[in-house]
This record gives sequence, C-alpha cells and structure tokens, in this order.
Amino acid sequence: MSNLMILHHYLCVTGMNAAVRATVRVGLYTGASVYFVHEGYQGLVDGGDNIKLATWESVSMMLQLGGTVIGSARCKDFQTREGRMKAAGNLVKLGITNLCVIGGDGSLTGANQFRTDWSELLVDLVKAGDNSDTLASKSSHLNIVGMVGSIDNDFCGTDMTIGTDSALHRIIEVVDAITTTAQSHQRTFILEVMGRHCGYLALVTALSCGADWVFIPEMPPDEGWEEHLCRRLADQRGRGCRLNVIIVAEGAMTRAGKPITSDQLKLGFDTRTTVLGHVQRGGTPSAFDRILGSRMGVEAVMALLEATPETPACVVSLSGNQAVRLPLMECVQVTKDVTAAMAEGRFEDAIKLRGKSFENNWNTYKLLAHINPPDVKSNINVAVMNIGAPCAGMNSAVRSAVRIGMIQGHTMLAVHDGFDGLAHGNIEPLSWTNVSGWTGKGGSMLGTKRTLPGKMLEEISLNINKFNINAMVIIGGFEAFVGGLELVQAREKYEELCIPMVVIPATVSNNVPGSDFSIGADTALNTIVTCDRIKQSAAGTKRRVFIIETMGGYCGYLATMAGMASGADAAYIYEEKFNIKDLELNVEHLVQKMKTTVKRGLILRNENSNAHYTTDFIFNLYSEEGKGVFDCRKNVLGHMQQGGTPTPFDRNFGTKMGAKSVLWLTEKLKTCTRHGRIYANTPDSACLLGMRKRALYFQPLAELKEETDFEHRIPKTQWWLKIRPIMKILAKYNIELDTSEHANMEHVIKKMGHL
Repeated sequence: MSNLMILHHYLCVTGMNAAVRATVRVGLYTGASVYFVHEGYQGLVDGGDNIKLATWESVSMMLQLGGTVIGSARCKDFQTREGRMKAAGNLVKLGITNLCVIGGDGSLTGANQFRTDWSELLVDLVKAGDNSDTLASKSSHLNIVGMVGSIDNDFCGTDMTIGTDSALHRIIEVVDAITTTAQSHQRTFILEVMGRHCGYLALVTALSCGADWVFIPEMPPDEGWEEHLCRRLADQRGRGCRLNVIIVAEGAMTRAGKPITSDQLKLGFDTRTTVLGHVQRGGTPSAFDRILGSRMGVEAVMALLEATPETPACVVSLSGNQAVRLPLMECVQVTKDVTAAMAEGRFEDAIKLRGKSFENNWNTYKLLAHINPPDVKSNINVAVMNIGAPCAGMNSAVRSAVRIGMIQGHTMLAVHDGFDGLAHGNIEPLSWTNVSGWTGKGGSMLGTKRTLPGKMLEEISLNINKFNINAMVIIGGFEAFVGGLELVQAREKYEELCIPMVVIPATVSNNVPGSDFSIGADTALNTIVTCDRIKQSAAGTKRRVFIIETMGGYCGYLATMAGMASGADAAYIYEEKFNIKDLELNVEHLVQKMKTTVKRGLILRNENSNAHYTTDFIFNLYSEEGKGVFDCRKNVLGHMQQGGTPTPFDRNFGTKMGAKSVLWLTEKLKTCTRHGRIYANTPDSACLLGMRKRALYFQPLAELKEETDFEHRIPKTQWWLKIRPIMKILAKYNIELDTSEHANMEHVIKKMGHL
C-alpha cells in the first residue's frame, strides 16, 4: 500500500480520536507510511509542519480524549482550484496516494472534488515545474475514503455517525439532572438540543427520556399544534404526571417554515428552558463511539487497500452492526434530497430518506407520545416480567411494552420477582402513570429472580388461568430464554401455557442466542470503560500494568468490546482458548512496550475465561515476570457492571424492543383466537425478539435450541469474535487479519419512486 494521509475537516467531535488511532495503526500494520494533516484542509494546502509522519506511539493514550488531537479548521483556500493545486503538490512530494477524511458531507464532497480534479491538477503541477514527470506518474490517481464525524447524525447511508452517541450521553446526563430536581415541582421543562437541520438527537433524546413532545425539522407539527400540545400536557398532569418534558431540535420549524423557539413553547405552564449548546460536542467518548471509530478506521484502510482507479470514492458506514461501504456521492446526494424534500413540504419522504433507523425511531415515538389509551378495552390481559439478573434498560422495555399495550386497549399486568412471582400470584395491573420516569432508572422496577419455571409449572398454569393471562412479555437474560423454552415444552401437559409469548434479551453478558445485542450490555461496557480512570491513576508514576476482571459468565463479549474501547493489550476469554505460553507471550509483549514512550498496560480477563488461570494467577504471573520493568495492580469490577443509569442506546433499544414485542403479540393473538378462545401451540407463537445484523427479527424459541451451548450459556456462533483480531492488531500483535468478510461496496436507494 502506498503512503496514507488522514485529516479532519472543520468540526471535531468526540470519538474521532478512536478512528485516527485505528487508521494509523492498521495503516502501519499494512506497511504504509501514515501522515497526519493538522488543521484539516488548511494544513493540506499550507503543507510544511502541518503534515507529519505518524508513529505507533503518537496515537497512544488518546482513545479517552474528546475532540481531535490533530486539529480541524475551516478552509476557504481548498474551495479554490489554486488551493487544491497546492494541496496536490504537497501530497505528490510525499508520494501520498491515499487520503482518509473524517468530516461531514461538506468536507467529504470537497474530498471527492479533489479526487475528480486530480489528473488535471497533476498536469498543471508538471507545467508549473513544481513536480517532475516521474513524481507525478507515481501519483497517477488518488484514492479517497471517508468516515463521517458529526454529532448531528445527518449523513444519509449510515445508522450512526462518529460522535452522535457521545453527544446523546451528554444530553441524557442533563435530562436526568433536570428531571431529578423537577419531580418536586409541577413543571414543564423545555430542552433545546443541537442538530442543525437534522432531528436525530432530539428524536432519540425524546425516546430515551419519555418526553411528551418533540419538535424536529423533518416533520413539523400540524396546524393548531399549540392547542394539541396544551391538551397533551394537561392530560398528562391529569393522570398524575408531575413533570412534562419537551425536546426541541435547533432547526425545528412550523409547516409555514417559521422557526419554533423555546420561548414560543411556554404556553401558560410553569416552564423552565435549557439550551444545551456546545456542551453536546465535548466530554469523554462513549464506548459505542470508541468501538465505532475503531471499526470504521480499520474498514477505511481496507477500502483504500482494495481501491482501484475505477472504484468510486467511498464512505464507511454502519448498518445495524455491520460495517458497509457506500459510494460517497450517492450518500451526499441522498443527504441533499432530504433537504429538498423538507423545503418542498414532502415531510414523509424526508423521514424515509433519513433511513430505516430514523424512520423506526419516529414511528416508535409517534406510538408512545401522541396516542391516548382507547375507551374501549380489548379484553386481553398481557403479563410483563423480568427474569435473571437485573440490568440497565430493562425498565425502558417494560415502560414501552406497558404503554403500547394500553394504547392497544389491553390490560397490562406486572409480574413481580420473575417466575417465582408468576407461581405465587405476585401479579397486579399496571397503570399509565405507574411506569412514568422508568426509562432513566437502572435495575428492575418489577423485581427479578433467576429461578426457572420447570419445577413450578402447576402453580404457574393455575395463576395464568386465575389472572386470565392471554400473552406474556419475558424480559431478561439466558434464564429468560431457557424459561421461555421450558414453558413451550410444557404446553403439551398444560393447556394454559398455549398463549403467545415473546422473550426480549436483556443482560450485561450479551449471551442470549438469536440476538447480536442485549439490552444492558452497552451500559455495562460504559462502566468498564472506567478503565480510563484506572489507567489515569498511574499518570506520572512508573511503568504500570492493570489486570481487570469483567463479568459475562462464559461469554467474552464485555471483555472483548471493552478491550477495543479502552485500548487493552490483551483480553482473555473462554471462547478463545489460551495457555501458559500465550500468557508468557503477552508478558513479553508488555516488557517490549514499556521500552517505548508508552508506560501503561491494560489486561482484561472475562470472569470464566479459564478455571485455572484465574485473575489472581494472572496478576501474580505478570507481577513476577514484570519485576524491574513494571509493577501490577488488580481490579475486579463486579456488580457495578449491572448497575447505573442506562445509556441512551439501552434506553432507546429497550423502548423499541418493548413496543415491537407488544405489537407482535397483538397480531399473534388475532391468528391464535378461534371462537373467542386463545390457543397458541405452534413454534412461531413463542418467539425471541433479537437484532440480527441489520434488523429486528422474531425467531421461534424452539429453533434457537440448535444454536445454543446450554452448558456454557452462550450461542454457538457469536459475531463479535471476528472483531478480536482487530483488537490484537491495534495492540501491536503481528497476526493475520482475515479480510474475506470485509464490506463490499453497496448502493443507496435514492430515487423517490423506491421509497
């Protein structure tokens, strides 16, 4: 691979440093010389000290830093042909033919223009005598790959841009702080968030905090919205809600195109307004952004490696949990199409053009926020319960399940303390206000136990009959999956169990088959990323290595992803067997690392990774072998990984999963009802709702048995294992990277007729 250059343009966002670090290290791993461009395109035009060779050590200890270490700036010079010619000259002198740009649509469009002009710029440079024909011929074409860094998440083609999740963390911290003080007063709080012409931050914030109303530019409110809003707030107060929250995107407009400001929304209520401003751009990057930036950086280098003169400039994007490559200018065009649709009043089209993720968020918000429970009841009773260990985000799923159920006319029943509560009749109806404020609460408000139903089937069937339970939502970890299976297998003996049921995975371990993600795992990852603080405690001291034990049972997801997010030197997991020689190799690797300018090391160990190589054993081994070179410290994070307030991801994920599960049960009940009697005994009437790659799917519990290692309580196939080699390469291990499954170029549907 030829030399590679990386730059940011204009705005910096939290999480960019992870992308820079991954691009530099994977670039060096492939044998390329990698250069930083300081101060964005301005540095590219000015050259000189703005273009510096990057080293492995120069990107150490930067994962936890906000902003960007290489700087960014506006650049009018690059918009001119003369400026681009200077930039081309600086690249040619250094033999750079690969350019990685992190920015928004403007900076990526500029990069594409640069590539389009490249051949002509080379001709002009040779004519001007600035470069010899030989140098120019070696740089005959320029490869461009983009990564989108923007808190606004306004670039079409990707579910999330780098920086968005961290911005949501800042916003939710403020919302939580406001709501805790506001409960003592009957007040309405208005929160204005950033987003320019995109309502993503406002929309996800509204879902994550259970807001009463959100104003976004893509979908202005209908005429007479002021009266509707007042009625809604009064209605919520009438139900006993002491707090109302309204979220406003900074670019929100009326249908007539007039800005909607915070001042317009006071509407006679006791109101307080908070404008968040640039606090949303700063702070420590979230675990999600660190992993996203790292994965995008690796994919960007792979895209440059495989690029040909015929390959269009591409942008690396996220679809579900998949890294994908999309033609840059197609994404830019769709982004422009959104703006055009909004300007022309085609708001439904604007929502669709934003992509499936945005559309799903909008549809979930509409379901939860603007519809009141009907006067006519459905005569359906739906039970909701939590099973297994508690985790952050469970309450979000319960809240949305309860409210969607009530909107469908169902009676929603809380089952306290899991299957124990179901067996002992610890069941009561839930009201709309019972679940108010639950999205921001950690743990399980319903109470949860690990007990499986197998030995209590008689009592459970009697209570299903007694409380006339017609369907069940089971939210929990591996026990929820196994418990659901036991209920299905007992249907032959107990007719009362022939009701539709759905399992929603919720566990920090992320070990439930049928889903790439479980509710709660993101919050746990962010807790583990406090490794930052542990590493920071050694700042200014002698060389030090930290050994940290994570939860997860036999599943190494937390250890691996936390290793990616915190820059670990090794992560020991059950799924990847290791022996004493591997441990010795890791120690020697750290000894060599300590000879460089980097003075700290981090080792993660999954709690059940090996019965004999315990955390104490590994700590003692490293302490002994590192004598005279580094000393060791040990931390067992323990149950703090199960606690804490849920992250925006877990609140939003739980909200969507809860809503989708009850809508599915409602439809399933229609197909399972004959002559007024519910009888569900087919495999597809008891499903697990999980995310697989790019979408949410309902999969029969019985079918998932074949995919499960029941002894170790993990799925037989786990997608994240393919990410482990990336973690090792970023820690400077010389291993083979399997590129067979790397993303191929895809296309964005942009014609209105396809919507």
